[in-house]
Amino acid sequence: MSVIAVLALDGVPGHELTTPGLFFGTAARYHPHVGYEVRYCAAPGFRTAGPPAVFRADPPWGLEGLDGADTVLLPGWAGFRDGPPPEAVAALRAAAARGARIGAVGTGVFTLAATGLLDGRRATTARRYTAELARRHPRIEVDPAGTVVDAAPYYSAAGVLGGLDLCLRLITLDHGEAVAVETERQVFLELHDPAAPAEATATAPPGDSLGPTLRWLEAHLDHPLTLDDIADHAGLTVRALTRRFRAETGLPPLQYLLRARVQLAQRLLERGDEPVERIALRTGLGTPANLRHHFQRHTGTSPRIYRAAFRSLVTTLSGTEPSD
Repeated sequence: MSVIAVLALDGVPGHELTTPGLFFGTAARYHPHVGYEVRYCAAPGFRTAGPPAVFRADPPWGLEGLDGADTVLLPGWAGFRDGPPPEAVAALRAAAARGARIGAVGTGVFTLAATGLLDGRRATTARRYTAELARRHPRIEVDPAGTVVDAAPYYSAAGVLGGLDLCLRLITLDHGEAVAVETERQVFLELHDPAAPAEATATAPPGDSLGPTLRWLEAHLDHPLTLDDIADHAGLTVRALTRRFRAETGLPPLQYLLRARVQLAQRLLERGDEPVERIALRTGLGTPANLRHHFQRHTGTSPRIYRAAFRSLVTTLSGTEPSD
């Protein structure tokens, strides 16, 4: 279980405060082998979240919540020009000293800069504050156009929707690009329709013993895999393989294979402009007609409509186009 401590200073933008729980919680919910605990920690003087989503909050943790955290996240806050409380600076330095990674979003980068931990490193912040960050902290190499700047173990982001890009980068580092991509898609789909059934778009994740075989299977989706092929790779009889698949994924092997192919088709539709013919080959579904049949069956819509709807949704919610 990876512990994410979100340090809230007074006047933190509400959306920046809630985004980590949304993304790390979604990653864990749709991937049971992913484990995150998100701790909301109040810095001294914290009273309320600030614009554009003002609300009162009572985080269950204080600075002690940073103890033992694998990652500390610093959203922005209203008083960033005044500097963080000395107790918060000390807690952040202690977290860094024991090896925690620290990520900062927007004006939260000023909090991290105040610790001196970014001296001699690259960082970014909200674009309207990059010149101010450079002026106040001349030992930091400020990236005026960075979305996420990786100066491991320190990360900074200008970001949209309160640092979703930073959350996704950390999920990628922890669990790979496929988990991050699926997490991003599920978040956007839930924002669009919270009542939408998860089963229609998510493939059940593997248990421990089938992990190597499922990673092999998902790396060879474009091959004409048979039940015997999968059983041979797993070193099992077909009957034992089927029993293991049902126990660990809830699906028989060929159904899991089909769901994995549809899920890959979704990712390719979301993140590129390849024609359906090419996607059908890359996913192992063979022909456009076969792709359309299985895609409609599992998602309730056609590949063309899915691609257009997803891109429209991402643009509406984030103001950005999906990246390739």
